[in-house]
Amino acid sequence: MLRLALHSLWARRLTASLTLLAVAISVTLLLGVERVRSQARDSFANTVSGTDLIVGARSGQVNLLLYSVFRIGNPTNNVGWDAYQQIRALPGIAWTIPLSLGDSHKGFRVLGTNGDYFNHLRYGRQQPLVMAEGHPFATPFEAVLGAEVARKLGYRIGQAIVIAHGAGSTSFSQHDNLPFKVVGILAPTGTPIDRTVHVPLAGIEAIHLGWDSGRHSKAVTADQALEQDLTPKTITAFMVGLGNRIMAFQLQRTINTWRSEPLMAILPGAALQELWGLLSVAERALAIIAGFVVVAGLIGMLTTQLAGLNERRRELAILRSLGARPLHLFTLLTLESLALTSLGILAGLALLYGAQALAAPLLASQYGLLFPFAMPSTYEWQLIGLVWLAGLLIGLLPAWRAYRYSLSDGMSIRL
Repeated sequence: MLRLALHSLWARRLTASLTLLAVAISVTLLLGVERVRSQARDSFANTVSGTDLIVGARSGQVNLLLYSVFRIGNPTNNVGWDAYQQIRALPGIAWTIPLSLGDSHKGFRVLGTNGDYFNHLRYGRQQPLVMAEGHPFATPFEAVLGAEVARKLGYRIGQAIVIAHGAGSTSFSQHDNLPFKVVGILAPTGTPIDRTVHVPLAGIEAIHLGWDSGRHSKAVTADQALEQDLTPKTITAFMVGLGNRIMAFQLQRTINTWRSEPLMAILPGAALQELWGLLSVAERALAIIAGFVVVAGLIGMLTTQLAGLNERRRELAILRSLGARPLHLFTLLTLESLALTSLGILAGLALLYGAQALAAPLLASQYGLLFPFAMPSTYEWQLIGLVWLAGLLIGLLPAWRAYRYSLSDGMSIRL
């Protein structure tokens, strides 16, 4: 019966191909939305690992998470260097990583930090940062590039770069009097680190010497800058690692009630949960749209089969005359629906992996989303099973109508 069903579909290969394509596109969209959702969540969750607290100016915890970790948006205020030093000296704190944002280089964010960034920052499953080339910066005018910055701009070790004032993609204020020398390139991480230019805090302070209200009022040479105190006055935020994570809530309360200036400490995991709570409506909307596309594809298959069933009455009557029973006709039409659904699912998976191969480099470079080639997850197999089951149920209606056709109904001429 399966062989007969496949031959029957081949005889109607044009309409069958269009039906199969509709099912394939709907399956591709359904699985693609789910894969983008899950990979986006994993990429966000893997950006920072092993950091117990993030401290910044008082605002919202999602805003602090976005600009300090994902380089999205801007802070409402900065953290005073004195407050940072006082908090850094509190008991129980194992390490801190200062972060200073606000400048850019050809559309990429520039991050001012210190050597603790390379020693203590972790991403993914507690993975440390690894240098693909060169070494971390040691002097104020050295820079370490993220993998995507180096790849997209074609930079190499020893090249000089100029940092622009402001975080926009285009800036007319260049710190061209104090260029930085590239001394290291980080290995790819699949996080915003890849799209960041890392420079010392002293370098950030040096390039802003002689600047007044965002304007370059007095040019300063490198030698003149090194003669001055380059200790920063403020930073954007800082990360905190604790010797004992049980102290996280106690330290968070201490920082949130800091008297010298309004500060806020957040737990990265809790802030991520809030972020995904805000995005859950969009996630559900995309899933619902993808589900409706699948339903539309299956209804199209049903419509095609019902429309073609009238034209196949004589064919079915001939099968009856050759000894086929009504149950055989029911099985034949059901197998045709299952064959179309199964082939549509396989074609949908092929389209999904093809689209993933084409889009993966762009998504990795522009959004830091990594889409490794892997077999469908358990949840994706469940979605595939639901589509297959829905295809089976859709095929029962034309199969039942074929079951009720009789030999005389197929052979008679209706006026």
